[in-house]
Amino acid sequence: MQNRKGVIAYLLIAFGMAWALWEIVIALGLSVTNPLFQIAILPGAFAPAIATFVVRKWITREGFADAGLRLDFRKWPYYIVAWLLPLAVVGCIIIAAGLFGIGTPDFSLARGIKYMSTLVGGAPAHVPPHPWLLIFVFPVTALFATPILFGEEFGWRGYLQLRLFPERPVLSAVVTGVIWGVWHYPLLLRGYDFPDHRLAGMMVFTLNTIFLSIIFGWLLLKTGSIWSSSLAHSATNAIGGSLTVLLFGGGASFVLVSYVGLLGWIPLGALSAWIVLAGQLKPTKDV
Repeated sequence: MQNRKGVIAYLLIAFGMAWALWEIVIALGLSVTNPLFQIAILPGAFAPAIATFVVRKWITREGFADAGLRLDFRKWPYYIVAWLLPLAVVGCIIIAAGLFGIGTPDFSLARGIKYMSTLVGGAPAHVPPHPWLLIFVFPVTALFATPILFGEEFGWRGYLQLRLFPERPVLSAVVTGVIWGVWHYPLLLRGYDFPDHRLAGMMVFTLNTIFLSIIFGWLLLKTGSIWSSSLAHSATNAIGGSLTVLLFGGGASFVLVSYVGLLGWIPLGALSAWIVLAGQLKPTKDV
């Protein structure tokens, strides 16, 4: 009963706060294509963390012992996986796009850079002499952005996924993934991520959030730290999201080729299947 009360309170705060803040930003006329939009919606991204703090501190009074706030660098291989997994996933998306004839990546990145600049209403940007140097920028960005993604992970993985079905971790990951996906719907409906196929994008996105919940939950379990899943979430956005936009922007539809698009189902689904079938979500005593 205490878990039910905490989960309900968490969902009300996480959804209510984020959706209200996002709707204010949208009502003020800030378009999702405006670079300032991502900054303006950041406060809403911390709603899950705020909800978790309120629930743990004042509603259930359970404290933070199992919140995974510590870092354990003895588990460093899992942090490397969390950080660099998106590079492998993007590689799989590139291969799958070619095999299925869905889209052709532009390895010069010129098309993607021009697409991004025209999307925000500016003139086509000048392509730098060595655009692939960006591949070194994105991982560094992921490291620095990890505290921002903590705002989500402290809630979704550090509270909700632990509480929904504690004896059935796979089911808990799946249901958390659905809820997490739905939480993004006000943004997706406005064309965020999938401007050309908004409704289809919502469905595709939600299956990917299920896969990511399994993967992020596995990282949390193996490291005992919410910082591993926060890093993985940050890398998903900074590396996976950025690279797919640069490679495929101005070409194939993002509902097909983005990191959280249809082709993302293949690598993310395969890794999730291994985690589930190998029993990797079962709690271990050494963490």
